[in-house]
Amino acid sequence: MTSLLPDYRPVSYSRVTLTELMIPSYANFGGKIHGGILLSLMDKVAYAAASKHAGTYCVTVSVDGVNFLQPVEVGELVSLLASVNYVGRTSLLVGIKVIAEDVRTGTVKHTNTSYFTMVAKDDAGKPTQVPGLLLESQEDTRRFLEAIKRREFNAQYRQEFDNARTILAVDQELHLLRHERCQIGY
Repeated sequence: MTSLLPDYRPVSYSRVTLTELMIPSYANFGGKIHGGILLSLMDKVAYAAASKHAGTYCVTVSVDGVNFLQPVEVGELVSLLASVNYVGRTSLLVGIKVIAEDVRTGTVKHTNTSYFTMVAKDDAGKPTQVPGLLLESQEDTRRFLEAIKRREFNAQYRQEFDNARTILAVDQELHLLRHERCQIGY
């Protein structure tokens, strides 16, 4: 059986923008938009970009780097710009830039950038191969290379943290708590 997908798809093929008006029901008690609302929108746009590239259903397997740089206000238009930055055999890394615009003043602010790792699934729910990524510009190439480095750093961090956790001797590390805001109650 021949594949219906091309061997490679350009980054531009996966580009998706989702724009939504921030309404009062999205706000927390402080009047700012809930981070969970923004995460939900990021998950949606990551799915759209990944499934568009893969040509199949995709699921989120990890989220890297969700730092809210600025609050989002009720009444602002939030735009999420997403594209596939990297592909593995069955996985795709989607980069997402979130901007908020105050339509009354024209002020635009970058609220965060995040990276979602998605995995393509076939009709049986098994991981399935995705098309390669055609890098159309130096920026696309930079993002692809950055994704490789991000994967290396994340793997290194996980290994180092697992090693540190394995050898952690609580009694020998209590001195680390000296200037922290905690109290031992046992």
